[in-house]
Amino acid sequence: MLGIGGKRQRAINLALQGGGVHGAFTWGVLDRLLEDDEPLRFSWISATSAGAVNAAALASGLASGGREQARQTLRRVWEAVQEAGVPDLMRLNPFLRGISRPVAALLSPYDFNPLGFDPLRRILNGHIDFERIRAYADLELLIAATDVATGAKRLFRRAELSVEAVLASACLPTIHHAVEIEGRAYWDGGFSANPDLVTLAAESPIGDTLLVLLSAMDEPGVPRSAREIAGTVSRITFNQPLRRDIELIEAARAAADMGWWRRTDTPARRLARHRFHLVEAGHHTAILPADSKIQPDRTTISRLFLAGHTEAGKWLDRHASAVGRHATVDLAQHLGKVSIPIARTREAYVPENDDPSQTEDPPRSAPASSA
Repeated sequence: MLGIGGKRQRAINLALQGGGVHGAFTWGVLDRLLEDDEPLRFSWISATSAGAVNAAALASGLASGGREQARQTLRRVWEAVQEAGVPDLMRLNPFLRGISRPVAALLSPYDFNPLGFDPLRRILNGHIDFERIRAYADLELLIAATDVATGAKRLFRRAELSVEAVLASACLPTIHHAVEIEGRAYWDGGFSANPDLVTLAAESPIGDTLLVLLSAMDEPGVPRSAREIAGTVSRITFNQPLRRDIELIEAARAAADMGWWRRTDTPARRLARHRFHLVEAGHHTAILPADSKIQPDRTTISRLFLAGHTEAGKWLDRHASAVGRHATVDLAQHLGKVSIPIARTREAYVPENDDPSQTEDPPRSAPASSA
């Protein structure tokens, strides 16, 4: 595909982690990518919670008028988040702010919010055109929510995306009613996919994904205060799905090295060969208090937006030329080495139509460059 000035445009997928108000960092990343003089074309987006809100705003803008419109839509959504910082909204909405801890410990959202008041719905409906998103075939979406009954992830794709799907992806059960869609109840997607890397890498026709990571994967020291303990429990809980996906990707690569998958184009091979890139907010968000994720403070949002914009600019300067050629991060090493028994990988990854009679060995990606 040709881009601005007749130059061939490179394509990339996006994987957007959840993190409440810390999603303003992702807004900054997307804004910088959208304004680049040699823009990358977005192919698939896998996103959860606040990442889902950003993904929907991005998709709506692209579908409605292109890259500049996408920047405007993202800005309007986040300005609405800031402007909605009034007591009722902050108290009742999981994306914007939590209720006080004493009340949260004693009451469920069905007690203190029996009518299921949801101000985020108003923000989404006011700024995002879901009908246009569903009709926009140039972009695929994977919006994750968690099925309450089974604990399994549910991925809402572009053609079925609705305001309910985004609300489900951002539904914290201690604060908000479960979101019901087609007779199933859903909670925050971060419990099961944050975001889903495996489906994205195995199914997307594009071999590069930029992961925007909001939460630190590890923190030094042992939490001691009640607030610190709660924050650490939340971080561990919502990072586990990502660690699991990285384990599965590493297992796929190990199995490919052993020559189990021979075809050049199967989901298993695409997963093993996928090239990852990373922009992370960890050293910006680590200095913030844990409850900053649920406090729509204008200063925090502005600082995180600028931080995301800056970090994305650094990534473009250092690594944009690698897209389509080689990975620029080894996620397993960067986020902590993980492994899974190789004996489990064939059962988990080889599709039924994979043909083990082929003998071509998979080419390995070039070594990741330094960050």
